[in-house]
Amino acid sequence: MCGICGEFRLDDQLARIDSVKRMLPVLAARGPDNQGIYQEGPLVMGHRRLAIIDLSQQAHQPMVDAPLGIALVFNGTIYNYRSLRSELEAKSYRFFSSGDTEVIIKAYHCWGRACVERFEGMFAFALWDKRDRSLWLVRDRLGIKPLYYSQRGDCIRFASNSQALLAAGGVDTSIDAVSLHYQFSLHGVVPAPHTLLNGIRKCPPAHSMLIHDGRVRPPKAYWSLHDIAIDTSRDDRQWRESVHQALQDAVAKRLHAADVPVGVLLSGGLDSSLLVALLAELGVEDLRTFSVGFEDHPQEKGSEFEYSDLVVQRYQTRHQKIVIPNSEVLQTLPACVDAMAEPMVAQDAVAFYLLSEQVSREIKVVQSGQGADEVFGGYFWYPPLSGLPATDIGPFAQRYFDRDHEEFGAMIQDPYTGADVTHEFVSGEMGRYRHGDLLDRVLRFDATTLIVDDPVKRVDNMTMAWGLEARVPFLDHQLVELAAAIPSSLKIRHNGKYLLKEIARPLLPVQVIDRPKGYFPMPALKYVSGAFLEFMQDLLNSTACRDRGLFRPAYVQKLLRDPEQHLTRIRGSKLWHLALLEFWLQRHVDSVARAF
Repeated sequence: MCGICGEFRLDDQLARIDSVKRMLPVLAARGPDNQGIYQEGPLVMGHRRLAIIDLSQQAHQPMVDAPLGIALVFNGTIYNYRSLRSELEAKSYRFFSSGDTEVIIKAYHCWGRACVERFEGMFAFALWDKRDRSLWLVRDRLGIKPLYYSQRGDCIRFASNSQALLAAGGVDTSIDAVSLHYQFSLHGVVPAPHTLLNGIRKCPPAHSMLIHDGRVRPPKAYWSLHDIAIDTSRDDRQWRESVHQALQDAVAKRLHAADVPVGVLLSGGLDSSLLVALLAELGVEDLRTFSVGFEDHPQEKGSEFEYSDLVVQRYQTRHQKIVIPNSEVLQTLPACVDAMAEPMVAQDAVAFYLLSEQVSREIKVVQSGQGADEVFGGYFWYPPLSGLPATDIGPFAQRYFDRDHEEFGAMIQDPYTGADVTHEFVSGEMGRYRHGDLLDRVLRFDATTLIVDDPVKRVDNMTMAWGLEARVPFLDHQLVELAAAIPSSLKIRHNGKYLLKEIARPLLPVQVIDRPKGYFPMPALKYVSGAFLEFMQDLLNSTACRDRGLFRPAYVQKLLRDPEQHLTRIRGSKLWHLALLEFWLQRHVDSVARAF
């Protein structure tokens, strides 16, 4: 896990190394172990390394294979790199390192750009082929690793986060009206290639981009769930056994592809608890687990320790509980927002940020349970969609969209209003899936598009702010393919995640399995009052916010008068959505304008 960046000149002029030198410090937290720069003609690439596999200097990046004429910067992990290496060695390739980075180089030389279809893992990389002077940018199937880019004139830059691109300068920081609609309809999700800023785009998951002969080719897909049919031939037992085996394989991959210890972020929910049980099945001893909690609120408990403690007791893990006072949440918020490549409204971002700070002092790699709800049907808004016609997304929008288009118009000032682009986009994406009812399609759309920005991006940003690698077994692409074929009616049985619950019954305490679906408790940002309310008032009444001209004053004042009465359909604070966006713009865009 690392940070990558670079600049490529489309006019074949020499690349400017100073732009990469401005980007690398911003990426330092993602890779605290080493820094490197490579320059050749129109290309300069930078890398910050977090050493996880092959801790030697031979694995430093940018990695250059001079005899093959290939250079690479890579962020992520290829879990099946050992088997690929054996296959390549049988074809007479010789290796100078023992990790996964060099495997990408040799695989590309052997199989060309089709090599990406062989990679199992999470990855974003830039590969320079000196032979035809092309640059190839690639992002993993589920978008676990980020890849942003900015093009201006005859120059394209890329980086692991938008902050690095902003630091390089020359970015158009005006607001993208389409992205603004997504931001406030999909609770902070802005699907690729868009970002909130007109001058920054992101490579979509499961896509690659080729830059050659002075042209940036449109992103090209190499994987999707569009054509996977629903399999009605298996019974419950067969599905349970198949999913159990696939989960074991996914957890094992993420355990063994590391030359450092691997722990677990244990929330106390079914998903992370099941990871602990599966690691125990694999024979792991002295497993490190970590949980975080906050002060209780009169309307909500601030932790789920009562459940995580049961798992710790059963498997005798070496456990660390981290309790955060609510006062520390507000103090930490600026640093947390600084770590956000894009505005993220999820209330648990601060929790992951603070948890990652503590965990990174003990360990470099953790497994985490993100993705299970989306892949196996765990959210409360899924069951009402079962059996509905796939052609009408209205029932999904009514249960999921934060605001109707009419409310968006009442909130946002001209010229940022216009067509209902979110409804159009979601409807178009749903139509690309060829099998299943509305819920089947929603689950596929969620797993491949929505989840990329929430929670996957959030986990990446918050953990990498402290040089901590988070691996997500529930988003193993082979497991996701298997789950896509499972009838959605089976997934949502017994209040959702039926198959995971059945797998867990012999492995976990019943209290963990049959508890109501929990959401990361963050009372301070859910029940807005006191210092938190004052903070949001100051933000939304600030001169910077008024001059920006995004929000209609009447709408802002309505939320400020009674914030707890204005929640989204999935129970998020509408006031927090506005305040977080304004805070992110002040911390990132306004600060860049002052710097330049």
